[in-house]
Amino acid sequence: MKTVLKSKSREVIIDTKGPVVIIGESINPTRRKRLVETLSKGNFEYVLQLAASQVNAGADVLDVNVGYPGVDDAALLPRTVMAIQEKMDVPLCLDSPNPKAIEAALKVVEGKCLINSVNGEEKSLQAILPMARDHHAAVIGLTMDDDGITHDPEKRFRIAEKILERAVQTGIREEDVVIDPLAMAVSADPNACMVTLQTIKLVHDRLGLNITQGASNISFGLPNRDVLNSAHMTLSIANGLTCPIANPAKITALVRATDLILGRDDYAMRFTEYFHSQEAGEGSQ
Repeated sequence: MKTVLKSKSREVIIDTKGPVVIIGESINPTRRKRLVETLSKGNFEYVLQLAASQVNAGADVLDVNVGYPGVDDAALLPRTVMAIQEKMDVPLCLDSPNPKAIEAALKVVEGKCLINSVNGEEKSLQAILPMARDHHAAVIGLTMDDDGITHDPEKRFRIAEKILERAVQTGIREEDVVIDPLAMAVSADPNACMVTLQTIKLVHDRLGLNITQGASNISFGLPNRDVLNSAHMTLSIANGLTCPIANPAKITALVRATDLILGRDDYAMRFTEYFHSQEAGEGSQ
C-alpha cells in the first residue's frame, strides 16, 4: 500500500514494500531551549537550520511541532509552516495535539501533508478526520482510545482497525491512514518493546497499512540510548515499520543498511549513494 505525500513540487511515496521513509523529528521544542527562545520572538532562522540539516542528513518528510507552555500554536504553527515552505521544497507532517492549530496550518500548507495525529478517542476522531478529508491530507492514527494506552497488542490492533474504519467512513482513502503502534519506555516496562513490535506485525499483516513510530521513545532514562534505539528500529522495520519519526542524522545509515539487507535496494544503489553524499559533505566542510 502506498501513501503519497507532496510539497510544492516534490512527491514522497511511503510504501509498505519499502524502502523506509524518514520523517525528521527535530523541529520540536521539547529539550530544545534555543527553539523555544527563537520561536517566541518570531524568529524562524533556527527552524530553517534544523529543516535543512535534517534534509541533508536523509529526512524525506519534516515533522513540524511548535508546542511549548504558553504558546498560541494556532497562530505559530501556520507561520512556521509558511517559513519552511518559503525556503524548502519538502513534504510536511503537522504535529500538534490542538485541532485548531492543525486546522490553521492545513489552510496554508502546500501539497499533501501528513497530520500527527488522531487517536481512537471519540472527540479526536470527530475533530481530526473531517479536517483530513476536507484538506486531502493523510493522517497518523495513534493506538490509544478513551480507555488510555493498553499493553495488549490485540487491543492496540483493534484501535488501529477502528481508526481505519472511521477514516474510510468519513471519506478518507485507506492508504492515507498511517498507524502509530506507540513505542513506550522499556525502562518502565520490560515488555514495552515486544508489545510495540507485535502491534506493528499485526497491523502490517492484517491491515496492510503504513506504520510510523517515535524512534527514541523506548530508550528514555537508559544509558547508550542510540544503541538501544538502533536495535529496536531494525526489528521494527523487519516487522513492518515504514516511516519512523526520528533524527535522520542518527538513523539514516541504519535505515539504508536495513533496506539493503531486506532486499529493498537493488545493487546497493541507495546505500552507496548515501555514504558517498555524506563523505562529499564532510569534504566540503
